[in-house]
Amino acid sequence: MRSTETLTKIEQTCSDLLQRGEPVTFTTVAQKAGISRTSLYRNQTLRSVVEEHRLKSHDPRTMTGLISEVGHLRTAVEVLAERVRHQEEKLRNLERIRRPNRKSN
Repeated sequence: MRSTETLTKIEQTCSDLLQRGEPVTFTTVAQKAGISRTSLYRNQTLRSVVEEHRLKSHDPRTMTGLISEVGHLRTAVEVLAERVRHQEEKLRNLERIRRPNRKSN
């Protein structure tokens, strides 16, 4: 299954669970979507989708809801930070490539 197909499948599975009033858990999503729990945990995008839908199933005014929301936000920030680090590394590599050309001019 391609990554976009997998993402769509996970989002649909989470939405279906919410509509039926069932809890959104990694185990349930994995079983219903036909994907391993490990894949859900390791793929930050899929993990974020599941955690976002888990938040929707909790009342954010409760301590559990707040803890869940903080955990989701922490994961989202970690994903963004990793993307920024990756882009910064790409920029550094591009700058290294361009520097020798400038010296020869």
